[in-house]
Amino acid sequence: MIDRPGLAEFLRGRRAALQPEDVGLPRGQRRRTDGLRREEAAMLANMSVDYYARLERERGPQPSDQMLASIAQGLRLSLDERDHLFRLAGHQPPAAGPGGDHVDPGMMRILDQLAETPAEVVSELGETLQQTPLAAAIAGDARERRGDARSAGFRWFTDPAERDRRPADEHDFTSRMYAAGLRDVVARRGPRSRAAQLADRLLEQSEEFRTVWAAHEVGVRPEAVKRYLHPEVGELTLHCQVLQDVRRSHTLLVHTAEPGSVSAERLRLLGVVGADAHRVH
Repeated sequence: MIDRPGLAEFLRGRRAALQPEDVGLPRGQRRRTDGLRREEAAMLANMSVDYYARLERERGPQPSDQMLASIAQGLRLSLDERDHLFRLAGHQPPAAGPGGDHVDPGMMRILDQLAETPAEVVSELGETLQQTPLAAAIAGDARERRGDARSAGFRWFTDPAERDRRPADEHDFTSRMYAAGLRDVVARRGPRSRAAQLADRLLEQSEEFRTVWAAHEVGVRPEAVKRYLHPEVGELTLHCQVLQDVRRSHTLLVHTAEPGSVSAERLRLLGVVGADAHRVH
């Protein structure tokens, strides 16, 4: 059963504990609210202000697992706090263990400071869990992806449009890299894991994946310098820095351009023409 008073109290308390600068938002002038405003919390959770406000007022429908996960991420909850939120709402928390979609608050605090940089947090299956506006402008908005298509490797082998983002002379290496990376995860997680299921579906759907998978390559690592093709600003050459959350099997990827380079100017231009349609969430 949902504990509406407990849920409302918990949400109000967590919202009040966050300041705008804690989540990468401007403070603005004439601010009277102690902590985040309801509309800010709703934006971070990617839901309507009315829906969120009703939860804090002990009203509205019982939130779904997906809604609760979005609220937990938006309010930067720890895993213990996320699980408590699920229980207050009358749901069982997601299973414990490595992986999962919930990004650690510490990792989120780093991402919040990178709003003007292409950066994203990805799972071990290449699913973008959180991204900055510039990352969305380069690689597409992760919020629009569902199911297997959340995995960059799955899209690479099944969606021809995904290859338009990378130069043709890198396609063969990229295919080998994705196959080797997935094989590593399957070996670590076992034959009944999500990784193994993803590999099985790729074997069914992609002849190229079947060929690359049969080579049984391992250790094909991503390059530190990556090239992306963007339809509006052209080719971008970016350096990728990596921060690992070993406990959650999440990776923060931060892309930067050489100062004064053509890519740096194109990245600046992309921040103007492409990032306004997205927001950190």
